[in-house]
Amino acid sequence: MLSWSSLAIFVSIVLVIVVTPGPNSLYIVARSLHGGYYAGLASCLGIFVATLTHIVAASVGLTALLSSSPVIFNLIKSTGAIYLIWVGLRTITAKDNSETDQTEKIKLAATIYQGFVINLLNPKTALFFLAFLPQFVNTSTGRVKEQIILLGVILAILGTTSDSLYALAAGRARRWLQKNFLFVRSLRYVSASVYIGLGLFAAVKTI
Repeated sequence: MLSWSSLAIFVSIVLVIVVTPGPNSLYIVARSLHGGYYAGLASCLGIFVATLTHIVAASVGLTALLSSSPVIFNLIKSTGAIYLIWVGLRTITAKDNSETDQTEKIKLAATIYQGFVINLLNPKTALFFLAFLPQFVNTSTGRVKEQIILLGVILAILGTTSDSLYALAAGRARRWLQKNFLFVRSLRYVSASVYIGLGLFAAVKTI
């Protein structure tokens, strides 16, 4: 299995990767600013589950199929970009209704689902796992699939921890900024702009 030295190097590199702001971080911050830190944490959960799905796909070789087929890659990338833009447009057009506890539960469930879909439909995440995780696998000891899953789970946990801190920080900032009436009215437009911007970025960015 993995040596402690290899594992220490892996964790050190992953920590640098996960604390560096990226598309997921921006999405989570936007979600937290718009819906509070509970919405941000719900997004983190959805992204975490999708990350685990990517890890399983990488361990069984499905990601290799994605990397060998530009058509499938572009299809998934375009679908993810369109979904992000759709989330942004829905955010702009959504009505501000008083929320019951049941409505809040439904919204959190929808937020978990959105985070899951957005991360799942990001083929660059899948290709990252395919390229990055095997670099730390010790093939001489066998059980390559189990090593990839172990490394992936460690990465997912560290990434979710970092994302959760972003969500809590943005949620706390939202509480403070709620004192500003003009800011509150513009929250949905700020969040929607982030979603649409991420969607457009995903659509035009190449590998």
